[in-house]
Amino acid sequence: MIYKKLSQRIFWDVDPHDLDEIENRRFIVERVITRGTLEDWKEIKKFYGLENIKNEILSIRNLDIKTLNFFSSYFEIDKKYFRCYSSKQLSQTPFHY
Repeated sequence: MIYKKLSQRIFWDVDPHDLDEIENRRFIVERVITRGTLEDWKEIKKFYGLENIKNEILSIRNLDIKTLNFFSSYFEIDKKYFRCYSSKQLSQTPFHY
């Protein structure tokens, strides 16, 4: 069980016992890359492998710009291939009432 090796604080809002490592792979990867530690990163690399992690990161809908830039550089992939980049909000300015 991968969740036993990861920081429990990154799953504050879910019961980690309910997570399936395969079905919830994207959720687990997203939590680790956005809220985890270096040790958490090492654990998912061992468990899932870089190719699976890369595929999940490319499919994540929302990533902050720093995380996007880091993994774009890490995997040497143009940002335009990340789902979070291609589906980001068209207007970044808030509505004025």
